Parts: sequence; C-alpha cells; structure tokens
Amino acid sequence: MLQLQNISWVLPSGEEILKDVSLTVPKGKLTVVTGPNGGGKTSLAKIIAGLETPTSGKIFFDGEDITGLDTTERAQKGISYAFQQPVRFKGLSVRDLLELSAGKKLMEADYCELLGSVGLCAHDYIDREVNASLSGGEIKRIEIATVLARNTRLSVFDEPEAGIDLWSFSGLIDVFQQQKNNEHSMLIISHQERILQIADEIIVIADGKVRTSGSKEEVLPGLLEGEKANQCPLGKEV
Repeated sequence: MLQLQNISWVLPSGEEILKDVSLTVPKGKLTVVTGPNGGGKTSLAKIIAGLETPTSGKIFFDGEDITGLDTTERAQKGISYAFQQPVRFKGLSVRDLLELSAGKKLMEADYCELLGSVGLCAHDYIDREVNASLSGGEIKRIEIATVLARNTRLSVFDEPEAGIDLWSFSGLIDVFQQQKNNEHSMLIISHQERILQIADEIIVIADGKVRTSGSKEEVLPGLLEGEKANQCPLGKEV
C-alpha cells in the first residue's frame, strides 16, 4: 500500500528531524506509529500527506512514486490526513464540509452516522459554521468525521484522541475497527494504549529513526514493559 524508502528530512537550520526512515503501511491494516516526545512522528505524517517535502528518499503508494506530488494530488490518489491541530473554515458549515469531503450530497442519515461516530449530534452541529465558535475538541471531531466521509484508501490520523472525551474516544475506537477492511488502510499517530491495542502493526519512531516495527503481538509487550520501568517509550508529541 504505502512504502517509505530511506526518508530523511533536514530543516534549513541543519537540524535532522527524520533520518533514513524506511517503513511499510500494509493494505487493509491499521498501523500505529508511536514513540517518545519529539521523535518525528508528526513530521513523518506530514511528509506522507505531502505537507512537507523530504530532503531525500522515496514514497510509493500502490507501487507509484508519489514523492513529487503535492497534498492535493496525493488526496486525489486516495490519501487523506487529519491534523493534530485542525484548521477552521470560516464561512463553511459542518454540512458543507462533510459534503465537500464525501464529494456528493449526503442524506440526513449519513450526517447522523458520521457525526455520531465522533460523539456529536447532527441536529446540533450540522448547520453550525466551522469557525471560532467551536471548541478545539469539537473541531477535532468534525475533522475526523470529514476523513471518514472521504473513505479514502489510506487515512492518516495525527493523535485523533486529542480533545476527545472518554465516551467519544470509546466510540472512535469502534469506528477505527470497523474501518479496517481489504481496501482501506489506516495510519494513526498515537501514544494511547487503547489505540495500540487495536493496531495490526506498530512502528516506534525515536530520534528521527525507526526504533522497531512489527505486529502488535511482537512490539506492544516491550512498549508496555518499558513504560512500567519509567523508560518512557511512549509520549505525547507537541
């Protein structure tokens, strides 16, 4: 599905953020990228989405080299991205945003399903403007709903748990599990154990490098043991 080959990203200041990263996001699987603060997780997600350009290396999607494609072109190929800090869209309603994401007119039942999956009532939100009147948590949920509405072949979520209350988070876990199928893959940046528990594959990024990767059964026990020993392998990236 998605392959990164020897990806490096160096800031103009000379600081190395990603260092020769190679990884694979398999088709039809839920892959979680985790690791300590400042390890490069969010930078990696932005490079996959086309928001940043790697200094070196190649990115392949379904065998096609997409390294030189911008965000819009990657979206057209079937990659969607939910920001860690969602953007606001003054002048657009939640209804507008969901229909733009889906690329078609939606039925009321569709709005209820999409917004309900992230813990929002369609009746209360569907005609609200996506502006400063919404809280950060509300914007985050709406953005996740727009990614679900797009139903792309690869959905990338950067810390989807941020700003989500416990009840909605439980519902979101269910949605992620339901989204897994032979045609749809997910890449989630997260340090939350409950998201790690539903992963098929886990990739640990630390100091800009892949520290380890493999199936959940292979990787998760070591992460949890390290956390108990106060080695802090998991952490929230800001």
